Amino acid sequence: MCLAIPGKVMEIVENIARVDFGHGVTREIDITLVDVDVGGYVLVHTGFAIQTLEASEAEETLKLWKEIFQSMESDP
Repeated sequence: MCLAIPGKVMEIVENIARVDFGHGVTREIDITLVDVDVGGYVLVHTGFAIQTLEASEAEETLKLWKEIFQSMESDP
């Protein structure tokens, strides 16, 4: 099973993008495999953007991840 996380592209320098995964978590990601602009959303796996996403789809997925993490924090 593979796990890929959506993120918003904040900056691009050549084939490397600074991607925001929410709550201030950003990483540099290789975007060689996709065609994306600043402000777009990508699905990231092991440091590579593997697919672009519509904003609504990405934001819904990020919302679900947030709910999962919040429920984990509230469990004893």
